[in-house]
Amino acid sequence: MKWIPADIEMYNGAKDFVDTVLIPLAPISLDSQMKQSSSMYEFLAILSAEIERQFKGRILLMPSLTYLMEEERNYSYANSWAAKLRENNFKHVFFLSCDSEWKRCESELKGGLIWIPSLPLEHLELAQARSLVSEQVRQVMEIFTLNWEKAI
Repeated sequence: MKWIPADIEMYNGAKDFVDTVLIPLAPISLDSQMKQSSSMYEFLAILSAEIERQFKGRILLMPSLTYLMEEERNYSYANSWAAKLRENNFKHVFFLSCDSEWKRCESELKGGLIWIPSLPLEHLELAQARSLVSEQVRQVMEIFTLNWEKAI
């Protein structure tokens, strides 16, 4: 389910079945890394939308948490989101990122981190891009499934 009124209405009627939240972590840069950060954002948006589509009714896709790429990663801000979501009965909180800096201090996050290297889609044909994204989604689906099985 996406963060849009129609899906939130559906969520309100099915809260007992939606126990997982996905929060994309999107870096923004306004300097020499602007193109890289926009490429990461594009890939992250496509990937998270496809994950949501595959797990509609089980996952709530939150809006991206954006941050400046040049600054230190704000774990406390991400963790405050995770805490608030857990207070609201979400058992599984996952952060999705293409930024390897999050991986360095993954242990400080109060949710699961799914790190996937960004793939620059702008130079690929549509069929190639779809194939690459599908493979990434398949791998992420396995992570969710394993976590859900552990919780049983």
